[in-house]
Amino acid sequence: MSEDFYSVLGVDRDASEEEIQQAFREKATEYHPDVSDDPNAEEKFKKAKKAKEVLTDDEKRQMYDQMGHERFQEAEKHGATEGGAGGMGGMGGGPFGGAGGGGGMNDIFEQFFGGGGSRSGPQQGADLRTRLTIDLEDAFEGVTKQLTVNRPERCPDCDGAGHPPDADARTCSACNGQGQQRTVRQTPLGRVQQTQTCPQCDGEGTIYSETCSTCRGEGHVQEESTLEVEIPAGIRSGQTLRMDREGAPGENGGPKGDLLVEIKVEDHEEFDRDGDDLQYHHPISFPQAVFGDTVEIPTLDGTVEMDIPAGTQSGETFRLRNKGMPRLQRRGQGDLYVQVQVVTPDNLNEEQREALEAFAEAGGEEIDVEQGFFEKLKNSF
Repeated sequence: MSEDFYSVLGVDRDASEEEIQQAFREKATEYHPDVSDDPNAEEKFKKAKKAKEVLTDDEKRQMYDQMGHERFQEAEKHGATEGGAGGMGGMGGGPFGGAGGGGGMNDIFEQFFGGGGSRSGPQQGADLRTRLTIDLEDAFEGVTKQLTVNRPERCPDCDGAGHPPDADARTCSACNGQGQQRTVRQTPLGRVQQTQTCPQCDGEGTIYSETCSTCRGEGHVQEESTLEVEIPAGIRSGQTLRMDREGAPGENGGPKGDLLVEIKVEDHEEFDRDGDDLQYHHPISFPQAVFGDTVEIPTLDGTVEMDIPAGTQSGETFRLRNKGMPRLQRRGQGDLYVQVQVVTPDNLNEEQREALEAFAEAGGEEIDVEQGFFEKLKNSF
């Protein structure tokens, strides 16, 4: 799994600033060196802090999303991310970047990565998204699942070029083979130069006599692929796993994007989940509640015994420590909360009825047959 800033905080790429701040607070609580016993706590805390600083700065976040993790870090080494897009443009010498007041964001791409955002240089492919549904047992144990996705793949017939290998080529006359068209306009702040991808050759700088019939010149085709994804124990609904280089193919020799897998954990028939804790409702009889008993309680890791104290009330909750869900990327487990419910029998034999009538009379209760003995008895407790 990638260590990009979104995955460090465990948030989606469209997360709000509030969600990012909340995620950082949770990480800080977990990994702050003063409170955590994790051997790598300091490093994890620094990563979370750095991720929060970038993703809560609108300009830096925009740059990070456009450039990707590795390219953003490379630009940061050169001080190109300071002050957001304005700081990047300031490296060129003019108010809009470049020697003559050039193109801000495009200039920094040209300086560090050999391109102005056009298709003339290698570009990483787009990230893809999909969803995978698992059951609570899978989330408890952590499993490897097969996932089928329909995604673009590099065209096998033209190897992503978009044209047959033997197609005739000529230089694009609209951009003189540059792949870009530049326009200059006058503003109150001076001349501003803008660069855009040439629409005639789509940034290639070359026009070909034929297009690939398989991909219709797109360079990629849709194919169904089966992948294996590792589900970590303790994952929750809504969390996203990142599969490196399993997204859309890159352009001009660039790497593939990533595949983002959003996890949905199905509701369970017996257990309700609350974070790392589980809740379970267990029925007990009236004699068990009165005299106490030891009962077997199901968990996701087998059955355990639990003591019911004498005089237990219906609705009372007991806590079984470390019998809940595993804590994601942490040691230990949550707890299992067992709420007991006293079950009122609806069919009594004669012997049971006489015994309970004697019990009620011994307590000074008058039995109202119309109301029902157990309704009367239940109200007395």
